[in-house]
Amino acid sequence: MDVTDALFRRTSIRAFLPDPVSQEQVYEILDAARWSPSGGNLQPWKVIAVSGDARQSVIDVVTAALGENPRGEEGDRPMYPANLWDPYRTRRYELGEQMYELLGIGRDDKAARLGRLAQNMQFFGAPVGLFFVIDDRMGYGQWAHLGMLMQSIALAAIERGVSSCMQEYWALGRSSLKDHFGLDEHEMVYCGMALGYADPSEKVNQLRSERAPVDEFTTFAGW
Repeated sequence: MDVTDALFRRTSIRAFLPDPVSQEQVYEILDAARWSPSGGNLQPWKVIAVSGDARQSVIDVVTAALGENPRGEEGDRPMYPANLWDPYRTRRYELGEQMYELLGIGRDDKAARLGRLAQNMQFFGAPVGLFFVIDDRMGYGQWAHLGMLMQSIALAAIERGVSSCMQEYWALGRSSLKDHFGLDEHEMVYCGMALGYADPSEKVNQLRSERAPVDEFTTFAGW
């Protein structure tokens, strides 16, 4: 598999098989991804990998936290800007509608939609969860570098037949996760990632979100 193949094959998987992913496999993926670029070689990231009882403890902690505060603990780093504008608002809306259509969940079935959203908190059934930690004093550049690491992990995983789903959802439990993981004063969880083997029988895994064509987001000069 080459890099282009991996880019095309990587999709956000939202239903996983229970088949385990070994610590050795996760280590190998991270060992490849650690060569991701970062400005000044700061490598402004830490990764926490959980499986088994440690995975369940995370689920329990955030489930309890959101039970008391359903709106979450995002603080001053929300997942999306307030009053999201177009074309971004439309893209987000269309993705959601495409997913719920695949699942046969209507617009008015709020309970089913919320239930589907809550599957995030179960890592969509994936046996491994990764959490990405950054120092909150870092600037926008370092957040971008962390994103490069995450993409590298996803590509290194798919090369090995392991699927993933980047999960900003865990930002809703940042305060509780900070305490649970015993992070330092300035450390915070940015987001999580589900890691495992895709369940081919689940319709939701047929979802392939659209991408804007190159001409829509690129200006060429000098040719």
